[in-house]
Amino acid sequence: MQFLHATKPAHDLTYDDVFVVPRHSAVSSRYDVDLATADGTGATLPLVVANMTAIAGKRMAETVARRGGLTVIPQDIPTTVVADVIAEVKSRHHVFDTPIELAPHQTVAEALSLIPKRAHRAAVVVDGGRPVGIVSEADCSEVDRFAQVQQVMQPVEVRLTADADPREAFDALDAARAALAVAVDADGSLVGVLTRTGALRATLYTPAVDASGGLRIAAALGVNGEVAVRAKELLEAGVDCLVVDTAHGHQDRMLEALRAVRALDPQVPVAAGNVVDAAGARALIEAGADIIKVGVGPGAMCTTRMMTGVGRPQFSAVLECAEAASALGRHVWADGGVRHPRDVALALAAGASSVMIGSWFAGTHESPGDLLHDAEGRAFKVSFGMASARAVANRTSTESAYDRAKKGLYEEGISSSRMYLDPARPGVEDLIDEICSGVRSACTYAGARSLAELHERAVVGVQSAAGFHEGRPLATSW
Repeated sequence: MQFLHATKPAHDLTYDDVFVVPRHSAVSSRYDVDLATADGTGATLPLVVANMTAIAGKRMAETVARRGGLTVIPQDIPTTVVADVIAEVKSRHHVFDTPIELAPHQTVAEALSLIPKRAHRAAVVVDGGRPVGIVSEADCSEVDRFAQVQQVMQPVEVRLTADADPREAFDALDAARAALAVAVDADGSLVGVLTRTGALRATLYTPAVDASGGLRIAAALGVNGEVAVRAKELLEAGVDCLVVDTAHGHQDRMLEALRAVRALDPQVPVAAGNVVDAAGARALIEAGADIIKVGVGPGAMCTTRMMTGVGRPQFSAVLECAEAASALGRHVWADGGVRHPRDVALALAAGASSVMIGSWFAGTHESPGDLLHDAEGRAFKVSFGMASARAVANRTSTESAYDRAKKGLYEEGISSSRMYLDPARPGVEDLIDEICSGVRSACTYAGARSLAELHERAVVGVQSAAGFHEGRPLATSW
C-alpha cells in the first residue's frame, strides 16, 4: 500500500480519514476476486466474528463458517461447553442450514419462541425423525397459542436429497415458489433446510472446512489461570485456531501465556492481542504468535479511550502492525472499528489478513441473545462489552463476594446496548453479502484479484471530514 501523496501523514488515521484511489484494472468482474486469507486459518473469507458472549455462539459459528469465515468462541465459556460447541459445529452440513425441529404435539407458543432464532423464520415439524410439515410465523398468527403445530403446519413442497446440487435446489425452489426446501437422507430422516437465497449463496461461497471436512471454528483463552491446561483442552477438542486474548496485549502476562501455549506445539495458528504498534506486534510474534490482533478502543461497546485516553486510530494501528508482522512472516487481524463495508476493505488494504467484527453482527438472528422489540415494534438484541460490568460479573461468578465487588468497581465497556436488526439485512449472511460485495468491488477498483494484490496495489489518500461526508448517500433529496 502507498499513500496518494508520497509523504506519510504526520497524524494517525481512522478508517473515515482515508479512501482508495481507483487504478487501472484488468479485473472484469467482482467474482474474479479471491477473498481467501493467507494466515493459515483456512478461512475463505477475511471475516472473523469477535469473541464476545453476546455475539459469538454456536449458531453464529456454524453459519459464518458455512460461508467461509471464522468465529471465535469467548474465553468465558467453560471448556466442556466449548468442546460440545466445536463438535456440533464441525458436524454441520456444508450446504443445508440446521433447522429448528418441533414435534407435532408442541404448541404454537413454543414455535413462536423458537422461530426468531433462525433467519429463515420457520421450523420443521418432525415425527420419528422424518419431516412432516413446515411452520412459519405467518402460520402462527391469529392462532390460539396452545394449539398444536400439527394443526397449523404447511406441507413440505420441496424435498431434496442430502447430496442435492445447490443450483438444482435453487431451480426447484424457484419453480415451486416455495420459501423453504427440506433435505432428507436415504431413509427419509431430516438433514437440513435450504432457502432460495441459501441455495444461491452455496454456489458463490466456499465453506471454511478442516482436513476432515468439518466446519472450522476458533476459541479464545485469557492470560490468567491455567493457560496451558485450557489451551490443551481446546486443542484436544479440535479447535482450528487458538486466540490468546486480553485488552492490553503488550504485557508480561501475555508473553508468558503465549510461551506456555507455544510449548504445547499446537498444529493450528495461534492469534494473540491486542496491540497497536510495531513493538507490541514484534513482542507477541517473538513469544509465539502467528497472528496479531490489532486494536485498542475502536469497538462500539468499548469505552477505553474515553475512560483512559489509551488507544490509537485504527487504520494507522493496522498499517504499522501489518508492516511489522509481514517482515517476520506473520499476519494481523484488524479488531474493531468497522461500521461499513468500506472499513473492511480499507483494513485489508492496510495489510490485515482478516477483519474481526463484533457489534455489527450482534444485531442478527444468529447472535445468541433473544430477539426483543422496542415500543415502536423494532426488533433488536442486547449486546455488551467484554470489559463491562455485566461481562465482569459473569466472568467472576465463582469468586468471593468481596473480590467480585472490588472488580465490579472498574469497568471499560457498555453493559447493555440495543443492536437493532436491519429489516433489509436481518441475518449475518445478509451482512456478509453486503461486506463481500463492497470488498470485491474495492479490489476491482484497485485492479486486484486477491487480498495480497489489494494490499500491494492500493493507493490511499487522506480526506477531510467534508470529504467523508461527501461520499455518504442521501436517503432524501437536499
